[in-house]
Amino acid sequence: MKKYTEGIGRRKTSTARVRIYQGDSASTVNGVAISEYFSARKDAEKIVNRPLIVVGLDGKYYFTAKVYGGGITGQLGSVRLGLARALYKMDPDLKSVLRKEGLITRDPRAVERKKYHHVKARKKPQFSKR
Repeated sequence: MKKYTEGIGRRKTSTARVRIYQGDSASTVNGVAISEYFSARKDAEKIVNRPLIVVGLDGKYYFTAKVYGGGITGQLGSVRLGLARALYKMDPDLKSVLRKEGLITRDPRAVERKKYHHVKARKKPQFSKR
């Protein structure tokens, strides 16, 4: 059993549990390579590996992520946040570097609920005076 550090990331409705290990193995998401799992996005690998690149540990560490819920954008964001959290849990000195890049802040934006008497969250039915 390899030693790892774990971080949880969330974005929109998706949640990711990310574990980082020392070594130069390939990083995976749900047991599949990043580029294969997020095949719809060409820049997925760059987005997800950003925390490792910023702190200069790209190639020295790899990660595995279990992600569920949401769509592609939400899952990408949750894996990235989980990775950043795992990194600063491993070494608290990295937190300031990651914070400057905006990788630690949890994005609170989510879909607004639909209200009654409305067509969508804010759209109202057409109004007629007469």
